[in-house]
Amino acid sequence: MIITVTLNAAIDKTLAVPNFRLGRRHRAVEQTSMAGGKGVNVARALKALGQPVIATGVAGGPTGTRIIEQLTEEAILNDFVRIHDESRTSTAVVDPTTGVQTEINERGPEVSEAELELFVDKLLYLAKGAGVCVFSGSLPPGIPADLYERLIQELRRLDVTTVLDSEGEALRHGTRAEPTVISPNQPEAEELVGHEFADDEDLPAAVAEMVEMGAREAILTLPDGCIALVGDGTERRLYRGRIDPGLVDARSPVGSGDAFLAGYVASRYTGRAPNECLRFAVACGAESVQHFGAGVLDPGAAERLMSRVEVEVLSEQALSAGG
Repeated sequence: MIITVTLNAAIDKTLAVPNFRLGRRHRAVEQTSMAGGKGVNVARALKALGQPVIATGVAGGPTGTRIIEQLTEEAILNDFVRIHDESRTSTAVVDPTTGVQTEINERGPEVSEAELELFVDKLLYLAKGAGVCVFSGSLPPGIPADLYERLIQELRRLDVTTVLDSEGEALRHGTRAEPTVISPNQPEAEELVGHEFADDEDLPAAVAEMVEMGAREAILTLPDGCIALVGDGTERRLYRGRIDPGLVDARSPVGSGDAFLAGYVASRYTGRAPNECLRFAVACGAESVQHFGAGVLDPGAAERLMSRVEVEVLSEQALSAGG
């Protein structure tokens, strides 16, 4: 079983607005509303990929009820802790004429100490039957920044593979707990290591630096693929995976990183080799941009795209640059 954790679940609205301009009145030409939050999106993609997954987290108020009802309607197994405060709504505006995406994310609900401990107890119970746990997304206001760190340490004791995709202090603390894999995008990775990346030559060293900070493996996601230091112990290798964005007809990039992560987790869960895990992850991320809605993808199309994904082992010099 794969667990996905979403502590800041939401109802995600995505609007397609041609020629979007600030301060102007617009009409959407396409829109969708669905249960969301990064972990929920990962669960949706894992379900599409045929993997056993359960989504958990916290959900509150009428919005929380909608989140749970929509997941149930999608036949995504879920077990959320109900809280008093209202879950958030997030809105993404995609301009189909330029491909530019604008996101407005509410902060999320207040979670009491008692509610949080109920969630922790639930997660530890679910983890007894799990092989992988994916922690995704931001933490609601008031939740300790070291929560992911605490949970990763607990799950490591249960021999559960832990995957972390977050940002800011939550990512920094979580990385210290030595998760199996972290998977930030470039802005998140720059904040984690404490400096901007001047060019592509900085990226391999940055991935190695993230591993030095605690993560056993690290994947830096990019618009056209990833750079990853993955493998087992001394067998870790530094890879570059990429696909020509022109191979797909992009409708919306919303949630493509979550589809990427789902592809990687699904491949790893089924025992594929590290380079093939990355190949499938890039294919899933690329395939998902053809759909309107986060975490939505066509597994067959993703499998067919794999042959168009280039995965290369980077030089030893690139790896040692992080040392």
